[in-house]
Amino acid sequence: MSTPSRVFVGRLTSLSVFDPLGDQVGRVRDVVVTFTASRRRPRVIGLVVEVPGRRRVFVPMTRVTSVDGGQVITTGLVNMRRFEQRANEVLVMAEILERPVTVNDPEGAFEATVEDVAIERERGRDWSISKVYVRQGTQKSSLGPFRRRRGTTVLVPVEDVSGIHRHAEGQSAAMLLETYDELKSADLAEVIHDLPKRRRAEVAEAMDDARLADVLEELPEDDQVEILEGLPVDRAADVLEAMEPDDATDLLHNLPEEKQEELLRRMEPDEAADLRRLLSYDEESAGGMMTTEPVILGPEASIAEALAVVRRAEISPALASTVYVCRAPHETPTGKFLGIVHIQRLLREPPHGAIGGILDKEIEPLTADAPLGQVTRILATYNLVGVPVVDDEGRLIGAVTVDDVLDHILPDDWREERREVTHG
Repeated sequence: MSTPSRVFVGRLTSLSVFDPLGDQVGRVRDVVVTFTASRRRPRVIGLVVEVPGRRRVFVPMTRVTSVDGGQVITTGLVNMRRFEQRANEVLVMAEILERPVTVNDPEGAFEATVEDVAIERERGRDWSISKVYVRQGTQKSSLGPFRRRRGTTVLVPVEDVSGIHRHAEGQSAAMLLETYDELKSADLAEVIHDLPKRRRAEVAEAMDDARLADVLEELPEDDQVEILEGLPVDRAADVLEAMEPDDATDLLHNLPEEKQEELLRRMEPDEAADLRRLLSYDEESAGGMMTTEPVILGPEASIAEALAVVRRAEISPALASTVYVCRAPHETPTGKFLGIVHIQRLLREPPHGAIGGILDKEIEPLTADAPLGQVTRILATYNLVGVPVVDDEGRLIGAVTVDDVLDHILPDDWREERREVTHG
C-alpha cells in the first residue's frame, strides 16, 4: 500500500476521494478524532467527505487504503447517510485548528496556537494524531488576504501538547472560514449548522456582516435566533440591515417583541422603517412575504441601464429577472406603478431604447393583503418569477419572488429535510 507515514490535515482536506474502481466519491472536508484517557494519542476514526449535492458523509479510516498522489483511495461502498457528529467526536478543521494550547518544551513551557496537525497510521489499521504544528502565542487571528500570522512556528509531538482536547473560550475561526471560503452561503450554512453551539457562535463572530447575513438567510429558524441573540446588539442590528428585508422580517418575527424593538431602534431609521412596515403585515400575505428592494427604474431609463443594474452581483437571480417601472420616487413606496419588464425582453431589444416603451402591463399587481394562495396562483398562471405589490394609491411597495413563496409553502423544517433527501 502506498501511504506516506505522515499526512497533515491541512493538506488532506480538499483532496479528492476515489473508490477502488477509480470513480470519484467526493472531497475530504474534515477529519474526525476522539480523545480517551487510555490512549496517549488522539485516535483518528474517519473522514468527513463531501459528496455530490454538498452532502457530508462519514468514511471510517478503516476504509482508507491509500493517501497519496493528491488523492484518497477507499475500499467498499460509502454509506451515504449524512454525517452526524457524536458527543465524543471532535472535528480537526472545525474545532481544533486555532485552539490555544500549552507546549511542554524541555527548555520551558510556552503558549501556542494550533495551525495544523499531522496524522499517522499505526500498527494495524488505526490512525492517530502524532504531531501538532503550532505558532507561539495565542493572539486571536484577524486575517485579511494580505495579512500574515506572527510568531515562531514549530512541529511538536502531540504528547507534549496540553489543552488540545479542550475547547477554549473565544477561539478564533479565521482559518476555518478560509478553508470554506469558496462555499456558497447555503452550503456554508450547512457546515455551520453541524458545529457545536459554542463553535457556531465563534464562526459567526469571525464573519463580516454581509457574509453572516447571507448565511443566516439559509439557516433553520432556531439557528438564526441563537446566532443573532448571541451577537452584541449593535452588531446584530448591522447584520439585520445587511439581510434581505423579507428575510430580516421573518427573523424578527421569531424574536420577542421587546427584542424586536431594541434591534429596530439600533438600526438606521430608513432600514428600520422598511422592516416595521413589513412586520405590520400578516406573514402569510403578499405584504408579509415581499421584499421592499426590487429592481426599480423610471420609464425613461435605457435598456442598457436596466441590464447594467440587473447584472450587479448583490442582486439575487429571482430579483434580477424583473425590472419594476414606476414614476419617481424610485424607492418604495414609489410613485405610480407603470408595469414590469422581463430580463428576456431586455436582451431582445436595442440597448439605446427606453424601458418605458416595452412595458408588460398585463400583469395585475397584488395588494399587500393578498393571501398566499392568490400569490401562488398569479405566479403559476403567468409563469412569473416575481409579482409586484402596490398600495391603495397604486404605488409600488414591494415584490414577491418565487423563492419567498417557496419558503412559505414548504414545511417549516425543510432546511433540515433537504439534508436527508439529497441522495434519497
